[in-house]
Amino acid sequence: MKTDIAQQEARTALDRVKHYHEQTKHEFNRYARSLGHLDWANQPNPFRRFEGASLIALPHLTLDEDPLSPAYESLFHPHSIPSQPITLNTLSRFFEYGLSLTAWKAYNGTSWALRSNPSSGNLHPTEGYLLTVSLPQLALDPGLYHYAPKEHALEHRWAIPSSLARSILQGLPSEGFLVGLTSIHWREAWKYGERAFRYCQHDIGHAIGTLRIAAATLGWKLLVLSGTTDEAIARLLGLTRKQDFHQAEPEYPELLAAVWPTNLEPPPTLNLAFNDLADTVLTSGEWKGTANRLSKDEPVLWDIIDSVTDASWKSTQDPERMTFHSPTGPMDDHAAFEPEPLAGQIIHQRRSAVSFDGRTGLSAYRFFTMLQRIMPRGGLPLPDRPMPWDAIPWNPTIHLFLFVHRIDGLPPGLYWLNRSPNHRDISSFKSAMHEQFVWSTPEACPPDLPLYLLEEGNAQNLAKQLSCGQDIAGDSAFALGMVAEFDDSLDTFGPWFYKRLFWEAGLIGQVLYLEAEAAGIRSTGIGCFFDDPVHRVLGVHPQTKWQSLYHFTVGGPLDDGRLTTLPPYGPHVT
Repeated sequence: MKTDIAQQEARTALDRVKHYHEQTKHEFNRYARSLGHLDWANQPNPFRRFEGASLIALPHLTLDEDPLSPAYESLFHPHSIPSQPITLNTLSRFFEYGLSLTAWKAYNGTSWALRSNPSSGNLHPTEGYLLTVSLPQLALDPGLYHYAPKEHALEHRWAIPSSLARSILQGLPSEGFLVGLTSIHWREAWKYGERAFRYCQHDIGHAIGTLRIAAATLGWKLLVLSGTTDEAIARLLGLTRKQDFHQAEPEYPELLAAVWPTNLEPPPTLNLAFNDLADTVLTSGEWKGTANRLSKDEPVLWDIIDSVTDASWKSTQDPERMTFHSPTGPMDDHAAFEPEPLAGQIIHQRRSAVSFDGRTGLSAYRFFTMLQRIMPRGGLPLPDRPMPWDAIPWNPTIHLFLFVHRIDGLPPGLYWLNRSPNHRDISSFKSAMHEQFVWSTPEACPPDLPLYLLEEGNAQNLAKQLSCGQDIAGDSAFALGMVAEFDDSLDTFGPWFYKRLFWEAGLIGQVLYLEAEAAGIRSTGIGCFFDDPVHRVLGVHPQTKWQSLYHFTVGGPLDDGRLTTLPPYGPHVT
C-alpha cells in the first residue's frame, strides 16, 4: 500500500495525476489495489456531525405540501416552472431533492439508508454546506451551515453578522446563496482502496446533478464557480480549522456553487472565481462544532490518493464573468406535457439496480430521448444550455461508447454518441479508432442527435466481460462507457481538471438515473470495468488520448424480495 513518496514528488503534478490514473486501472490480469477484504469493525460512519453546533431542523414536507413538485417533464422545458422565494420550506425541498435520505432498507437485523444523490457502494463520501445572508423570507441566521442528511437539518458552523455575510457574498445575486461540496476519501477507500479517489469524484458529479435538478424544481439556477481555488473553498468551509477536525477523518474541498431564483431583475452577472477570504474575516464571528470521528481505528493510508489529491489541487484562480438572461416570453404551457410523474416522485424512487431480467427492452423513441437529455446542446455562453448542463461552465469532454442490446427498432451492436459542441465533426474520432467502424446514422434517429453505429452484432458478452464480468452490463437494454478527451483536457487546462472529467461523467449518470425511472425501468453506475481493454475494443491510438472513466447500464430490474423498505424519516431512525 505504501508507495515511494520521494519518487512521486519528483514528478510534476500532471505526471502524478496521469500516474495515478494508470496505476488505478483494472486489467484482465490484475485489479487496482485495495485491502482485499472488508474490515467491518472499522467501517466509517456515513453521517458526519459537528458536535456542539446548533442544529436547525428543516421541515419534513410531503409531496402534497408547498412547494409542490412540478411534473418531471417540465424540468426540461425552459421557463415552465415559476421561481419560488427562498424560505425555510423551499430550502428544505432543495436539500430533500439534492442530498437527503429517500428510504431505509432492512434485512436480517441490518439497515442502511438510501439518498437522493447516488454513491459508489452506497458509501457517500460527499458532504454538503450552505452559506447564506439574511434573506427577507428565510427564517435562518446568516452564516455557514453543514447539512446533516440523517436528521434533515442544518448545523450552524459559523455564525457571522449580517453585514459581514453580505460583504462575503457581495459578488453573488442579492437573493441567493452558496452551496459547498466536500469529499471524505476514507469512506470510499475503506472498500475500494486506491481507486477510491475516482469514485469520490463520480459522486461529486452525481451531487451536482441532484442539486441542479433540485434547484430546477423550484425555478432556481445553480452554477458551479469553477474558477475558485481549492484553498479558498477549504478556508470558507472551515476545513482548514485543525482544532475542529482534531481526531476526525479529513474532508477535502471540491466546489462552490451559486444558487438563485431565475426571476431576479436585473439578471445577475457572476464571477466564476470566488475570492479567498482574509484571515481577519475568517476569525470574525463564532465557529461552532467539532467533527465526529467516523471509524473506530485509524484509516488505512493510501499514499497514492494523497498524491493525486495534492497533484489535482486547484491553486490558480481563474476569474471569468458570466451574465445570465432574464426569461423571455410567456411561461410554457403545463398542459403541453404530461402532468405525471412528478419530479419529486422520480427523485424519491430512484434506486441503483442490482440485477436485470435480461428481457426488458426500450423503445427507440425513449432511448433517443434519454440521449438527448444528456446533450449539452452547444458550447459557451453557458446560459444558452439546457438544464442541467448550464451548471458546469466548461465545454463537454465526455462522449459515450454504447452497447445496445434491446432497443426496439435499433440493431444491436456498438454505437458512439458525440457530445462535443461541433457534434457533426467526427473526423477526430474516426481517425483515432478502428478503421472498420462504419459510422452510420441509425434509421429514425433524430437529426439533432449525433449517434453513430460503429459495428452491428450481439455485444452482450463483450459488455459483461469489459465490466469486470458483471451480468448487469449484458442483461440490460443498453450499457455504455463514458469516454473522456483525456490527454487534450489535462494538457490544455492542467492537472486540476482531472476531477472535472469525473464530475461531468457523474452528472451524465445522474440524468440517466432519473430518465430510467421516468421510463419505468432502472439503472446503475458501474465503477468496476477493465480500463485499457475498453480502449482496445475502440482501437484508440494513442491509448491515453481517450480514457473510459465510468460505465452505466439501463434495463428491467429484478428486485430482492428479502429486503424491507422503510421511510427515510420517522421513529425507526435512531
